[in-house]
Amino acid sequence: MQQDVIKQFLNTRKENEETLFAHPSYQLEQELLHWIKQANEEKAKEVLSKINNLEKARLSHYPLRSLKNSLICSCTLFTRATIKAGVTPEYAFDLSDIYIREIEKRDDPMLLQELEYEMVTTFIKAIRDYQTDPYQNEIVDKAVHYIHDHILQPIQLQEIADAANVSANYLSTLFRKIVGFPLIEYINRKKIEESKYFLEHTNSSLLDIAILFAFCNQSYYTALFRKYNGITPKQYKQLRNIG
Repeated sequence: MQQDVIKQFLNTRKENEETLFAHPSYQLEQELLHWIKQANEEKAKEVLSKINNLEKARLSHYPLRSLKNSLICSCTLFTRATIKAGVTPEYAFDLSDIYIREIEKRDDPMLLQELEYEMVTTFIKAIRDYQTDPYQNEIVDKAVHYIHDHILQPIQLQEIADAANVSANYLSTLFRKIVGFPLIEYINRKKIEESKYFLEHTNSSLLDIAILFAFCNQSYYTALFRKYNGITPKQYKQLRNIG
């Protein structure tokens, strides 16, 4: 096995030399990751465009597979940069899992290229969300971060309180006082808001989305979506000409 890897390495080196291919500079890659960690979307996309204007490495004998592999590498780098910027690993890895699955679903090279820029936007948004302290209260912020980290799971008041090191009753009262509405409503609002990505960018059924976000059933998901948006998930998709 080791001999095979060495042979492939030497063949690849020879092929790259013959075709005058050079990988994008490490400096450009580090510059891209720097701007992601700084949550500077404009600069990050500017550097990404510079990288994409260069010839991509051949990571497979099949062009589409090679492009997908390249995007998975990008997703991995973006995930690490996001974690270094302060986002919890669990949340960053959840985003990574979602995007890698989406990469595998797409077969149009143009849509795949667009997805790479979308990843930059999403990971930077996650960084901004974690760097923002909208409520100016440590306990509430701990609760909010816990909810964000576990948004795809059933979330109970007691486990959030444990994460914030306070009693459930105290957290419930404090959260409502500072945020303006009950904690359970915040959880539902956040789940509904996050579910819009899957309505906009995937072919997932409403049932699959309801299950993904740990709603008890599709009807409850639809009812909550209508409550907070004034329209059903199906109408939301239609308004955006999706699916």
